[in-house]
Amino acid sequence: MKQNPTDPTNFPAGDRRPVLVALPTPRPTTVPAAFRAAARVLAANGLYQGGDYFPNALSDVRTPFASRPLSIVAALRCAVTGDPRAYSLLADEALMVLAFRLEVDGEGPQDHDLFGLEAHVDDWAETEGRTTESAVAVLYAAADASEQVAA
Repeated sequence: MKQNPTDPTNFPAGDRRPVLVALPTPRPTTVPAAFRAAARVLAANGLYQGGDYFPNALSDVRTPFASRPLSIVAALRCAVTGDPRAYSLLADEALMVLAFRLEVDGEGPQDHDLFGLEAHVDDWAETEGRTTESAVAVLYAAADASEQVAA
């Protein structure tokens, strides 16, 4: 049976078959977009509370980072770079903006270096009773506030 070159497929009957095409998710390029992307990662996988960026950091090498529960810091880094351990200027800037928005025991960050800001955001997330929903809400609020400042 000869296939007509105008048929959409190479099936003998010319049947169509849907094909899943996985397109890469575009990485955020602005601070508000980074907040929103991190919020989506947390909403999908949950907020990790436990002192590290994500569970089984050293023992689990098969589970993709984007499908694990993550801390807020790790979610920002993962949303921007794809790896919760990788540093980038955009993730660092978003972390800085977020750290100065959050208060722990009524106070802002004590140390203004990158590690101090990370610790402050983690302290906020580790507060007893903190939920994934509250972390997602804070990230979306930070995105909205960042857009209003930029406008």
